[in-house]
Amino acid sequence: MPRHWLRHVHTEVSEDKEGDEMSSKMRWFCIATVVVIVMVALAACAAPTPPPPEEEPWERHIVIGWTPPDITGVFKTATDYFVAAADDGNAQGFDIEVIAQSPATHVSFADQVAIIEDYIERQVDVIAISPIEVEVVKPVIAKANEQGIPVIIVNLLEPIADVDVASYIGFDNTVAGAISAYALVDYFGGPGVLGEGEMVDIEEGTYLDLAWWEDLYADVDPATVDVEANVAIIEGIAGGFFSTARLNGFHSVVDQYPDIEIVGTLPADWNREKGLKAAEDFLTANPPGSLDAIWAASNEMGLGAMLAVEAAGREDEVKIFTNDVTPESADRIAEGRMVAETHHGFPEWGWYGSEFAVKIVCGMDVPQIFDIRPRTMYQDNASLFYPEPALEPIDWDAIKAACE
Repeated sequence: MPRHWLRHVHTEVSEDKEGDEMSSKMRWFCIATVVVIVMVALAACAAPTPPPPEEEPWERHIVIGWTPPDITGVFKTATDYFVAAADDGNAQGFDIEVIAQSPATHVSFADQVAIIEDYIERQVDVIAISPIEVEVVKPVIAKANEQGIPVIIVNLLEPIADVDVASYIGFDNTVAGAISAYALVDYFGGPGVLGEGEMVDIEEGTYLDLAWWEDLYADVDPATVDVEANVAIIEGIAGGFFSTARLNGFHSVVDQYPDIEIVGTLPADWNREKGLKAAEDFLTANPPGSLDAIWAASNEMGLGAMLAVEAAGREDEVKIFTNDVTPESADRIAEGRMVAETHHGFPEWGWYGSEFAVKIVCGMDVPQIFDIRPRTMYQDNASLFYPEPALEPIDWDAIKAACE
């Protein structure tokens, strides 16, 4: 056999052996790689998954269901400040959501009940209510109690019997009516900051609340002081809790003055258009020279009365006094188109309403009764109420520290 052929055979055999060795090495490398991958995977499966970072109690999603009687200027102001306080807390790391729903009108009693029932069904964390009427909402508040949902009531300080309410934020409606009456007495001849009677110097920022008025009039004899006026009254819902309370407060003061005559009372359901119509009826029934003032128990009705008086050209003769205070009415007071208005604290309702709701969810104590102290707004102090009402800052860091 030729040598070169043997060399060729030897070479092929050698190459086959080297190829086998190479293939074997590759197979072992692949097997080892697979084993390592499997072992790593098994180790990963066996190791416990690290838990997500624990959520702080105050970081939970908090839902506040808020229902006012309607969404006119008065209650829009309250709603704006519910949201403003929530936004303030969210900027500090909270997660607060305000859901606001209202009936279409201030006499849609069943609609407000349905809204509260919807909040109960959705299991919101806290329900905040400004009741159209107290008796109407009592059964549904009891239902919220049964479901363990805390309730905050605004626009009211008088406790509601037979239900649990976590906090009342608002004012005494009887007191508010009395303060409006003192402003009217002041304007028509009594001492104070209005009209032609004895003028009293006050420091800027003084609260013209009931205590201030009662102290000022402590030595005034209604039988001898020169106060005279013919006054028409526009009330809210005739016979309703809020309207009756404000009427009682107003009468408790003006009825002491023999020369103040109430020429009539008409309901206007807290509505501007109805307030305008009631004022037109009064102007028709009391020709020029026989009517000096209209007191409307809310500013929606008061603004309607103002428009009616101006349309009749009797604004110099018939003066408007009212209750509530919103940005719009503060502007009208500043312009001199209405004389005085009793502040009911709508920014406070929302601002403290959201704060108290969060505190309740965190297991913190809140005031059972939080009185915003109704007080008189008039031309010289209107700027203190809007556009920047004085509200205490909310200490969100303290709430974080105490939240359970």
